[in-house]
Amino acid sequence: MIDIKFLRENPDAVKENIKKKFQDSKLPLVDEVIKLDAESRAVKQQADDLRANRNKISKQIGALMHQGKKEEAMAIREQVTKQADLLEELEQKEAELSSKVTEIMMTIPQIIDPSVPIGKDDSENVEIERYGEPFVPDFEVPYHTDIMENLNGIDFDSARKVAGNGFYYLMGDIARLHSAVISYARDFMIDRGFTYCVPPFMIRSNVVTGVMSFAEMDSMMYKIEGEDLYLIGTSEHSMIGKFIDTINPEDTLPQTLTSYSPCFRKEKGAHGIEERGVYRIHQFEKQEMIVVCKPEESKMWFDKLWQNTVDLFRSMDIPVRTLECCSGDLADLKVRSLDVEAWSPRQKKYFEVGSCSNLGDAQARRLKIRVSGKGGKYFAHTLNNTVVAPPRMLIAFLENNLNEDGSVRIPVALRPYMGGKEVIGK
Repeated sequence: MIDIKFLRENPDAVKENIKKKFQDSKLPLVDEVIKLDAESRAVKQQADDLRANRNKISKQIGALMHQGKKEEAMAIREQVTKQADLLEELEQKEAELSSKVTEIMMTIPQIIDPSVPIGKDDSENVEIERYGEPFVPDFEVPYHTDIMENLNGIDFDSARKVAGNGFYYLMGDIARLHSAVISYARDFMIDRGFTYCVPPFMIRSNVVTGVMSFAEMDSMMYKIEGEDLYLIGTSEHSMIGKFIDTINPEDTLPQTLTSYSPCFRKEKGAHGIEERGVYRIHQFEKQEMIVVCKPEESKMWFDKLWQNTVDLFRSMDIPVRTLECCSGDLADLKVRSLDVEAWSPRQKKYFEVGSCSNLGDAQARRLKIRVSGKGGKYFAHTLNNTVVAPPRMLIAFLENNLNEDGSVRIPVALRPYMGGKEVIGK
């Protein structure tokens, strides 16, 4: 969420930013919120003046009563009663205006970083760099679920009976591989200095609206009926929520955390064949990383975070590339975002396996995550990145390590987590 003071003083810059994100329908909101904010501040000033005057009169009443001038005191008290009614009206109006301002401000997109390429959607994202040589074997690579089924590693039919579409049972060595990847990713991040955390898997609505836009909330989150609780779509949400309404001394920053959690997503809409199987599902597990830091350090941490994912995938012999997300592909709270994509030998192209985001002070402003330093208090910056999400990771892993006979190689780094196995066979 943008600072209302910045919007007041720089409306043209905010409008230009909206245009860069191709959200022209939101342009009138800038003038509307400026008008509502002016009304809100005027009402607040009127209420403050009334409170000050009431306090002054109250002192006069006390003095008159002390002097035995009861009739004069009672006459003045009638003024206080009338002013109390007016003050109540003003306070109610102030609350209504403030609520409207906040509601609009939460829909106006964050100011994007100057380095972000301008484009309408993900088709205009810009490739930055490739790591590892993409390889296509001289034998046909089956669809990922066919590879798993050949290894007796997945059961969709039973899951469909138990939970419906979008769920599965992982079995045997494929299930073990799934857990091995999570454990390896956990230790990988701990070795890089991150503190390991298992967070709550449900969060309250004030945390949800603090970490994402309303549109994202509606398309992703499952609500617990009858309670103010939502199942998390990613542990980033509860991890950032850990710092809600806190004042953090500068010398305690940065906070660098890596977390494990199951994740739950609605995944609304129809998806093509390449997004079926285990690519888009309602329940999966993930290792995440988040950083809460000083504003001047967020660019440095952004580069460190995405590099962690690249290094993890390369340690498992999977070629990857990085893509800078264009303006139209950025969620409203993001200042900058970079996707890590893994190579698919079957499709002969890359596909997304992780996303690194710098949200500036947007989440911190909504959740009141502040820093206390020598110069006073200010809002922290928050960042997040996927370490690994095994469903998509398994697709890349199986395709890139598949042998012609249908068995799957286990890279050296992962073997200790697989009981020393070098190959998964039928």
